[in-house]
Amino acid sequence: MAGGEDGSPASAAPLLLLPAAREERSRRRRRRCREGCPGCRVEEASKSRAGVPYLNFFYIWVVCLTAALPIQSLFPYLYFMIRDLKIAKEEQDIGFYAGFVGATYFLGRTISAVPWGMFADKYGRKPCIVISILSVVVFNTLFGLSTTYWMAIVTRGLLGLLCGILGPIKAYASEVCRKEHQALGISLVTSSRAIALVIGPAIGGFLAQPAKKYPNLFSEESIFGRFPYFLPCFVISVLAAGSCIACIWLPETLHFHSDDKVEAIDELEAQAGDSNLDARMAKESRGESTKSLLKNWQLMSAVILYCIFSLHDTAYLEIFSLWAVSSRKFRGLSLTSQDVGTVLAVSGFGVLVYQLAIYPFLSKYFGPIKPFRPAAVLSILLLATYPFMTNLHGPELKILINIASLLKNMFAATITIACNILQNTAVTQEQRGVANGISVTLMSMFKAVAPAAAGILFSWAQKHISGLFLPGDQILFLMLNMVSVIGLVLTFKPFFSLPNAMSRS
Repeated sequence: MAGGEDGSPASAAPLLLLPAAREERSRRRRRRCREGCPGCRVEEASKSRAGVPYLNFFYIWVVCLTAALPIQSLFPYLYFMIRDLKIAKEEQDIGFYAGFVGATYFLGRTISAVPWGMFADKYGRKPCIVISILSVVVFNTLFGLSTTYWMAIVTRGLLGLLCGILGPIKAYASEVCRKEHQALGISLVTSSRAIALVIGPAIGGFLAQPAKKYPNLFSEESIFGRFPYFLPCFVISVLAAGSCIACIWLPETLHFHSDDKVEAIDELEAQAGDSNLDARMAKESRGESTKSLLKNWQLMSAVILYCIFSLHDTAYLEIFSLWAVSSRKFRGLSLTSQDVGTVLAVSGFGVLVYQLAIYPFLSKYFGPIKPFRPAAVLSILLLATYPFMTNLHGPELKILINIASLLKNMFAATITIACNILQNTAVTQEQRGVANGISVTLMSMFKAVAPAAAGILFSWAQKHISGLFLPGDQILFLMLNMVSVIGLVLTFKPFFSLPNAMSRS
């Protein structure tokens, strides 16, 4: 028999081919419906191109660099800017007001971090990046033109509020390339901020007050003479404008599938089989695990450590920048903004070399976690010597302060890397995005508190140089060290729980 109604192969063949044909038609329809999706276009391009997307990575690096420069360039000239704005009634009050200028940026970033992430997930990474860079162009320029203290506060706060690039750019760096290049893409975000540690202080230190430093090039009547802190802001804004133009060639990586046809296809596929049920169950499982992240003590103990040492590092940078330029009569070092810019740039370059050339060998032989506690202890001991540097002058002081600043930042880099590793090994790969989101939000809150608290403490110390059990400057650095001591104590049980993956290794 050729076959027929008795279930022979001839009659069964069309029925067997029908699901495959329907699936092929569905695939063709999906491709046709999603041709306009930029995320799909980038994904297909990444699959077809095995190499590293160097051009896109370069754009990411430039964008991250220009977004970080306004933070790092401020500290060398902040003391002098507050003094010239004449908000402080006494010289000892300059630190008090300077602290709030440094804090408003981080406060704005704390408030807007989650909304910017939601915006990037709904409207795309590229609009978020472009708006962030435009905010640098506009509000960083206005900050340089500030004629009153409150104008400086508002422009700085708006810059932090509208520059919501920190989270979305990490997501973008991992989406614009193949999986095997994601680590390189995310490391570019970190390395660009390390470069900003070198370039930012140099721009702020060498370009602030140009009419005084370079009278042959800038007159007192020029815009740079009338606004002595405009030039460093203007240079950064020009760089930001250039990176904003580069954003034209940045491809969007977010998938936009709101087409009715696509929704209809997805609905039919959901009815056709159980695969969608499995996906939904997996999604619900991820939701349950996300809720349990705050109960994951291995993660939260690492996040707490990260927040405490971030508080310490930000407060240190604020106090060091104010202390280094303050007068000798208040037990400062009487350095210029140019000197402070040089010290911060040299230490930033040294940390970059340390991270690239020295730390990998340290990590290879001792692991990333073992150097954590020694680095914290050495940092405490080093910081205790800072008040005694006021007894030095000339080349001796400059050489010693450069060495001390370099070592301090190397210890800080060792601790920060260890904290990041602890956070990421405490959770599964699927939870790392949410875990890092929690970490960044809490870290930004601590960083918002740090400059204001440091400024208030610095101002108090200058008003109490004598009359207490210790000079004010020694109490200042003692209080700063207490933050590190608290962090060090929290690395021991029962406060700290080492991730299982680290315990087994």
